[in-house]
Amino acid sequence: MIVLTNKDTGIELGKITEAQLQFLVDQLEEESPTDTDYWLNRAELEILKENGADPELLALLEQGMGEAEDMEVSWARR
Repeated sequence: MIVLTNKDTGIELGKITEAQLQFLVDQLEEESPTDTDYWLNRAELEILKENGADPELLALLEQGMGEAEDMEVSWARR
């Protein structure tokens, strides 16, 4: 199981699949091979959508962002 968390608040956003994680890894910038967090903003969410992001993944990220303009999200296998 892979869990996404809002890194700023520590609030768990929800669980994602291996395929959804792979999509994020492929689409977003990693600072190192062991990096497990990503910074997202509204424009980045739109790019993910245009690039074919799973609707459930997008909904999870949008809900997690709430009214904020950006957030840092981390993932962990549990």
